[in-house]
Amino acid sequence: MQRDSNSNTETMKRQILMLLAAMLLTYCSEDSDITAQNTPTPQGAGKTLVVYYSYTNNCHEIVQTLTSQIEADVMRIEPADKTQKYEANNYAIGTQLLNAIQAAPNDAASYPAIDPVSITDLTPYQNIIIVTPLWWSQMAAILQTYLFHHGAEMAGKNVGLIVSSASSGISGVVSDCKRLVPDGNYFSENLWINNSNRSNRSTLIQNWLTAINYSAVTAINTPATKSAATGGYYSLSGQRLQHAPKHGIFIADGKKVSR
Repeated sequence: MQRDSNSNTETMKRQILMLLAAMLLTYCSEDSDITAQNTPTPQGAGKTLVVYYSYTNNCHEIVQTLTSQIEADVMRIEPADKTQKYEANNYAIGTQLLNAIQAAPNDAASYPAIDPVSITDLTPYQNIIIVTPLWWSQMAAILQTYLFHHGAEMAGKNVGLIVSSASSGISGVVSDCKRLVPDGNYFSENLWINNSNRSNRSTLIQNWLTAINYSAVTAINTPATKSAATGGYYSLSGQRLQHAPKHGIFIADGKKVSR
């Protein structure tokens, strides 16, 4: 009888220890889940992807300057038809492509074909910077094709827009981008680089990165161009100022200042 009693006691002890171990494992698992769910992803955490199209090479030069100041992967979008001369007859072909999109913006057949893209999975990227030329106050049709097919994958990501044009304003391009990427988390400002300020694009880009607080998103490299921008006062368009303005928004020592 004593042996049976001891055996039963040992069995009960083992069962209690197993139950306590199971409860502890469950608690730790639930605690980990709660911690993961309640820890928000910081804005901009993750990699940056620069997506661009360039016909006259202006956007290509912008991207080269941009990627000398930030760390990013780059993907260039190319049309499937390389024979098109978009500038011919006052950009007649470009106008036809844009008109087709405007007539049926929800129809995939309205968009010109592009080459297969080199990056098909946007999951690793939290920041998408789109660099595009302006065609007749609209986003270039080639880049519209890419965003038509992949804009939904950018939902919730930080989206920046840099537009290159001769002189026209960029409001139409911004509208195109927001139509094609409706759920993007857009940065506070867009960057417009045109013929009048193109030679100053390095400072323009750096001031834009400061204005959108990109340094808080991910580390900015510190190329030689930074020293030029941190030694004085600049307007948001990149023009150097002799003195700090009494009113308005400007860049001082690489930081955005509002008075």
